[in-house]
Amino acid sequence: MAPSSDAGIAYSPVREAGRIFSLLFDQAEGLSLPSEVVQKKDDVSFYSAHDQIYYPIPFKETETLAALKGVEGSVAAAIADLRYGSASQQRKVKVNLERATAFGCQAYMAKVDGLSKLDPEVKKKLKDTDLLAAQSNGYRRMSANLYKTKNEGEFFHIHGSLEASTTLNMIGLDGHRPDLTDYEEVIKVIESHVQKYSAAELETMNAERRQAGVTALKHEDFITTPHGQLNVQQPPWKVSRLSGDLPPTPFPPSRSGSNKKILEGVKVLELCRIIAGPTVTRILTEYGADVLKITSPDLSDVPFFQVDGNMGKHAADLNLKTEEGRRQFEELLTDADVLVDGYRPGALEKLGYGPNALASLGEKRGKGFVYVNENCFGYEGEWAGRPGWQQIADCVTGVAWAQGQFMGHSTPMVPPFPISDYGTGCMGAIAALTGLYLRAKHGGSYHGKSSLMHYDLLLFAVGKYSEAVQERMRAAQAPEFFQLRHCDSVDRISSTVLKIMQTRYPHLYLSADQAGDAALTEKWHSKAYNADIEVVRSVCEIDGVDNQFTRASRPNGTDRPSWEDFATAEEDYRKA
Repeated sequence: MAPSSDAGIAYSPVREAGRIFSLLFDQAEGLSLPSEVVQKKDDVSFYSAHDQIYYPIPFKETETLAALKGVEGSVAAAIADLRYGSASQQRKVKVNLERATAFGCQAYMAKVDGLSKLDPEVKKKLKDTDLLAAQSNGYRRMSANLYKTKNEGEFFHIHGSLEASTTLNMIGLDGHRPDLTDYEEVIKVIESHVQKYSAAELETMNAERRQAGVTALKHEDFITTPHGQLNVQQPPWKVSRLSGDLPPTPFPPSRSGSNKKILEGVKVLELCRIIAGPTVTRILTEYGADVLKITSPDLSDVPFFQVDGNMGKHAADLNLKTEEGRRQFEELLTDADVLVDGYRPGALEKLGYGPNALASLGEKRGKGFVYVNENCFGYEGEWAGRPGWQQIADCVTGVAWAQGQFMGHSTPMVPPFPISDYGTGCMGAIAALTGLYLRAKHGGSYHGKSSLMHYDLLLFAVGKYSEAVQERMRAAQAPEFFQLRHCDSVDRISSTVLKIMQTRYPHLYLSADQAGDAALTEKWHSKAYNADIEVVRSVCEIDGVDNQFTRASRPNGTDRPSWEDFATAEEDYRKA
């Protein structure tokens, strides 16, 4: 992909989203986009009431997310044609850039009874799934953060994930420090211990313990590593046909008359936590899929992310390491169409539920599977098996160094918001939609792959904003933005930027009560939370397609592990 050149032309995010969309279609063959989708790419358009850059990030996040949403809408429209017949007029797909912006930070726009992720009081409204206090305890939370090493100019992102103690013990600290509650003191203590080691030493220690840390690399250094050299040549996501020779699997009969949901009756099993994986299936619920999220009651999860990430789904607990858990899961598999796997690479294969195993099951039952993987480091190269999270991908690919340089720092900075998570989730959803289209049209089983690293590489491929545009962006920022440091937490960085954006762009944060249909969020009453919740609306607008949620969110483990319960009338309702 070639970066754009806007020399002498006022920069337009709308125009740039269209350019990135076209560049993605230039890779249509590598992305396995069906010819029917490619032929109708001109039916996709992008619009904005403001045509502004919103995120204080040197990468074209809104534009890239909008372009991905355009591809998603294209494949969804092709499924609509396949399932319901071509409309008398071509299905138009429209993507709004303000909605795409909201999509990229939706966890920070979600609310429970008016309380956001950053409000301490919201914890009282949530089910406590932070079993090991890796999120709720400030000291343990900072085991996932970017720190200096003992070498000048070298930085390492340690990541205690949802457990914290292993990483803290690794650098010589106790897993719990009740005496450490002050934010600055926590940073001082943890960074002083990270600084006892070089990045190379931390890499070795991390690998021995299978922790998700990584050295913060500049992009020019990452692409000279064997892993970077290999993966920079790969497409942003992949869809490949699995073994087996199965006939086409038609979509199930519609059960809602004129209410055309393209994935109505399609059964999706989600085995994911946190953001990117659940975003894949959140998107599928918008198109009408029955998504059943399976989590283990013994594994931690971030409570607030479920408010947004579980929209439209049922959520049940099963322990796949027990005989009874496996029995119930395999019963669910007999009717499933899609499985989305967001766990560590190889984890589900070890349990016997990887893509090849499901392709074999598809052969036995006479109906193919669509298996979608989401991970951090991609699927080829020496680091493919490493665990990771968004911050890890942002640090290894060079995004963090680019963010720091944009802010005038000589250090890397993790960008605000989990935007790479949402972009990766969108790519995974495109892979799932593509697999379902190909299964219905040509038969077989399919394997879709998306990764955080490849979303970041897409950002580099489309190019950063020009220096002139970046200078204008910096001039518009509040002083507190530039006071952020490499060692500040993700929530400190995101909350600072959120306040700035709320002041500068109030139109992004108007509720449905204030802005009506122009609002970027919608309100629901959730029986499971016993609360009103507010979540970001779907982004794509597709002629003749109903892609709105049919149920509100619920915490993990709310429902039975059953497909039959999807036929039961929901007591949740959308609030006008």
